[in-house]
Amino acid sequence: MKKKIINIVGIVFLGLAAVLTYAYFQYNTFLKQPIVVIADNSIFSVKPGSNLAQVATQLESKGIIQDSRWFELYGRVSGKANQLKAGEYKLENGVLPDALLSKLTSGQTIQYQLTILEGKTYKDIVAAVKQHPQLKQTLTDADYANIMAKVGGAAGMSPEGWFLPDTYNFPRNTTDLEFLQRSYKAMQTYLQKAWEKREPTTVLRTPYDALILASIVEKETGLPEERPLVARVFLNRLERGMLLQTDPSVIYGMGDKYTGNIRKTDLQTDTPYNTYTRKGLTPTPIATPSKAAIDAVLHPSNSKVIYFVATTPGGASKFSETLDEH
Repeated sequence: MKKKIINIVGIVFLGLAAVLTYAYFQYNTFLKQPIVVIADNSIFSVKPGSNLAQVATQLESKGIIQDSRWFELYGRVSGKANQLKAGEYKLENGVLPDALLSKLTSGQTIQYQLTILEGKTYKDIVAAVKQHPQLKQTLTDADYANIMAKVGGAAGMSPEGWFLPDTYNFPRNTTDLEFLQRSYKAMQTYLQKAWEKREPTTVLRTPYDALILASIVEKETGLPEERPLVARVFLNRLERGMLLQTDPSVIYGMGDKYTGNIRKTDLQTDTPYNTYTRKGLTPTPIATPSKAAIDAVLHPSNSKVIYFVATTPGGASKFSETLDEH
């Protein structure tokens, strides 16, 4: 009887050993099989909250891997089972399963772009955000009208000028609010650091004053290298109590009434932004200024010029110290 039991145990052991050997062979064979990526499945999405078993099943159903069970097992053996990062991934044909799992746990998702251009208004920026197909639209028109409280600014504060011009990379389904929060924080951080390193001036009392003047310099400058001198013109005028007399501010104050031409009557029509009828800075920025415009305002050229005029459209300007020379 004992001999019979021993034989049965031996058979079971041999059978188990055979199964384990076969499984080990299959497992190692799987790990050496390159994944199959074609145009239809080259972009793979890991949904938020997905576990490894779900992702493995999805990979198999798309024909990317041959056996989800081995992929799941490898994830657990490697210790990466709980390290999946949600997002879109660009897959490369021919890599091995270990490289595939490393990709899906790396967080190196496909990035999309949206550029905020210097000199654009908040209205322009909102239109660009609304039209971007990879941004998740969550904000209503009422939200946009009160955006500053949502992005971290003061409630009721004008959003004009507060979104830093730059090219921003982000994964699909980044929300419109997340995008604007990022741009606002970037502007806030840059403006504050630039303000702390400013050259002394009596006419710019706050970082917001600098932001306002930078927006005017941005709109008035034809050539980038002229920004510091254009900034000096306006600073000199402010110091002398002169009118700024800048057309872009008048145009901004006209709103939808502006159709492409500015007339003498427009210069004479008073609005809060008409710098021909009102002294000092405009109530808010008139556009979003670049880092270079902010730097120019806080580190202007050393000059006595108070006039300038473009010699050619979009070209170099002629700067003057007196009205007669101008």
